[in-house]
Amino acid sequence: MRILEYIIPEEFDGKTVESFLRGYKKMSLALFRSQKRVPDGITLNGIHTRSVDKIHTGDILRVNIPDDEKVSIPSSYPLDIIYEDEDILVINKPADLPMHESHNHQGDTLANAVAGYLVKKGKPAVFRAVGRLDKGTSGAVLCALNTFAASKLSGKIEKEYLAVPTGKYTENGTVDKPIYRPDPIKTYRTADDRGDRAVTHFFPQEWGEDYSLLLIRLETGRTHQIRVHFAFLGTPLYGDTMYGTADKDIGRQALHCRSLSFVHPVTEKRMTFEAEMPEDMKRLLERLREE
Repeated sequence: MRILEYIIPEEFDGKTVESFLRGYKKMSLALFRSQKRVPDGITLNGIHTRSVDKIHTGDILRVNIPDDEKVSIPSSYPLDIIYEDEDILVINKPADLPMHESHNHQGDTLANAVAGYLVKKGKPAVFRAVGRLDKGTSGAVLCALNTFAASKLSGKIEKEYLAVPTGKYTENGTVDKPIYRPDPIKTYRTADDRGDRAVTHFFPQEWGEDYSLLLIRLETGRTHQIRVHFAFLGTPLYGDTMYGTADKDIGRQALHCRSLSFVHPVTEKRMTFEAEMPEDMKRLLERLREE
């Protein structure tokens, strides 16, 4: 169980419990309502309280968030942990590790690895990734360690990616092209006006005749967005066998989530974490620079 405790500041004197938690602390409506079903889910000065009860300066408001019941099967896969506290876990995901279990992947995913790590620490084996990376994409992944953190962080993560497309880009640019899923059974996407709006901003860091190293920021978060947009431009990412061709130096798409930036769900301080570019992308760039 995660316990959150707040001392009521003067500006909320006379306000309601709901206005403080929902308005000031931005607790999601779903989580706030669920606390009503938890014995002593929300207490005021140690006594069970209602959402309409008034709070006063110096009162102690406490939220008791129970652990989720849904858990993942633990595995012993080692994690590259960038940062951890009571509420969040930041991991550098290797490219060959899928995020979630599926019919093709049982027990060999990041969800299983995180579950195994948490179980060893005596915590529930619950995987709450805030956002996702494709299998074959490496880099920083943020996991929430309780439902409150998950609700506060959802949709509020700023990411930067590094990508190596098969073309020369020398100026900043934007791709604003919808992404469509032609077959609901397959993961393949395409750039098509029938799809959902997708916007990708890119900033060249270096380039040669047949490659670029781009820093990428997404305005939207569609599945395969970066990969589809650069295939649409005629320069698919190196190694991307779904949207381009294989490459001898990298066995997956040359795409890495370099950094995450967000406001911590409890301390409310802005935090930024970086994941170093993996060796396979470094080797690819070394070869391209020499060609």
